[in-house]
Amino acid sequence: MGILSKIFTWWDGATIGTMLNSALTGEQVGTDAQGNRYFRAKKRLPDGRERRWVIYEGANDASRVPAEWHGWLHGSFDGVPESHLPPPRIWEADYSPNATGTPAAYRPQGALERGGRRAAATGDYEAWTPDS
Repeated sequence: MGILSKIFTWWDGATIGTMLNSALTGEQVGTDAQGNRYFRAKKRLPDGRERRWVIYEGANDASRVPAEWHGWLHGSFDGVPESHLPPPRIWEADYSPNATGTPAAYRPQGALERGGRRAAATGDYEAWTPDS
């Protein structure tokens, strides 16, 4: 199913059209820590702007683009992010994917997916009434 999935699907990596376009009209400018590859067009658009895009390593998920590459993709600066990055801080955490909608999603106590058992009321709540 490898070649067929590359022809007909877009949600699990780049399609053949995107890969051909990247090879023929683009030049790779960098790669991030997750293996995503970043490209720019060899020719500028008629209005002078530069066309930029990413080919994801694995599933296409925009939340996997690091902040520095997001800025480059949107034209916030011209140079590749490595030339604009400050040194990493000790408190910075590594990337973790968005787990919403997956079995690994956070489910607090009382969530229906976790059994639906709420903590018993403690009696410290008093309902508001407009007359009081």
